[in-house]
Amino acid sequence: MDSLSEQIIRKAGILFNKYGIKSITMDDLSHEMGISKKTLYEYVKDKRDLVSKVIAFELKEKEKAFSQILKKELNAIEEILEVNQLVLQLIKEYNPVKHRDLKKYYPDIYEKIRKDQRTRMFQSMVRNIRKGKEQGLYRKDVDEEIIAKLYISRAEYPLEGDFLTPQEFTSHRFITQTFIYHIHGIANSKGLELVDNYYRQINQHDKI
Repeated sequence: MDSLSEQIIRKAGILFNKYGIKSITMDDLSHEMGISKKTLYEYVKDKRDLVSKVIAFELKEKEKAFSQILKKELNAIEEILEVNQLVLQLIKEYNPVKHRDLKKYYPDIYEKIRKDQRTRMFQSMVRNIRKGKEQGLYRKDVDEEIIAKLYISRAEYPLEGDFLTPQEFTSHRFITQTFIYHIHGIANSKGLELVDNYYRQINQHDKI
């Protein structure tokens, strides 16, 4: 991807995240970029192609961020704590209007992303639980595949249901409490000690 192409994708992503997908036209994007529509269409065929490229780019960026955590060779508890912090950062960019527009106007792209994300999330969760069991940090009686599916179902429900508002399920409090609920269900006493030490340090840091 050359520099102008990446600039177009990044700018479109920023606009989609801020205003939603439907409300942003190709005219809006070319104006924001300071380029002609003719130049814009040299890089994307149409808005559908633009949406597809933006979503693919965003997923790739997220995967890079998660991969950086795995490269640190942390123990299972440290790893999942860092992943949770990354999720807290990423959720700040979440726009329910963008999510709704993608699902309504580009359902095939939406479904492909959802399946890809679900697969990656499932594999990552299973791998982390197995790692934690091997390291003596998670309970041996935990069925990693069932727990992974349960966690993913719980994570996806707020996006599809109407019981929680977008403000609630994207809040720091909600995500943190969901994580604590999860980790207390799979970690043994040794693992929970690491978790408690982590949050104790966080609380002490916040008081400084």
